[in-house]
Amino acid sequence: MTTLDDLALAHRLADAAGDAIRPFFRARYDTEFKSDKSPVTEADRAAEAAIRAILEKERPGDGIIGEEYGATREDAERVWILDPIDGTRSFIAGRPIFGTLIALTQAGWPTVGIIDQPIGRERWAGMTGQPTMFNGRPVRSRACRDLDHAIVATTAPQAFPGCTAEHFSRLAGQCRDTVWGGDCYNYGLVASGHVDIVVEAGLKLHDLAALVPVVEGAGGQMCDWSGDPLTADSDGNVIALGDPARLDDVLEALSQDHDGHHHG
Repeated sequence: MTTLDDLALAHRLADAAGDAIRPFFRARYDTEFKSDKSPVTEADRAAEAAIRAILEKERPGDGIIGEEYGATREDAERVWILDPIDGTRSFIAGRPIFGTLIALTQAGWPTVGIIDQPIGRERWAGMTGQPTMFNGRPVRSRACRDLDHAIVATTAPQAFPGCTAEHFSRLAGQCRDTVWGGDCYNYGLVASGHVDIVVEAGLKLHDLAALVPVVEGAGGQMCDWSGDPLTADSDGNVIALGDPARLDDVLEALSQDHDGHHHG
């Protein structure tokens, strides 16, 4: 069972992560590159260590899966999913559009999610059954009556493996505008009604779990490219919609092949 105490704890975890991250922003620090060439900094590690220290003390029975320090008790019913800096490339470049992602999953389903931008001090917090809050005030995603009115966002063209980039460009071609970059920040903008659609491929659980309660608590919808809900077992191809009425349009745009026929 997820309670408001869990949400309050998630806020404290985000506070601790922000305190750990801020001294490193636009400062000198060490950066390493993992085997997949993705960067990791001292700030990533400091933030996740700060969160884990609190969880071990306050929720010793819960599992933890974090991007930097791996999995602890991952078979527990309740598992906290952490990405201390989602958008490390933005962080390294001094762009304040990265975020700390904190989620609680219950039997694999995300029930609490926080997207925290510690430099601008902007925080979206969502929980199943509760309205999404942005800095303490409820927010709503916006209606979008047609794809040609939509702003679609994604992090990077090279993040689409294989032919998924072509699928994305077909969707983007039907939308009013495309915004590049932004990682988790884009999903907060969907919840607040500034962006209509986010589409990404190849996300890990720590990239997506926190986004679901935030977007859905604001009246939006998150799913995979087949339209199925996101869980711990999802393949990482993700759609976020401010207006769930556009789901079929987006799925159709993503599934067409070159001559306009559907496949799959």
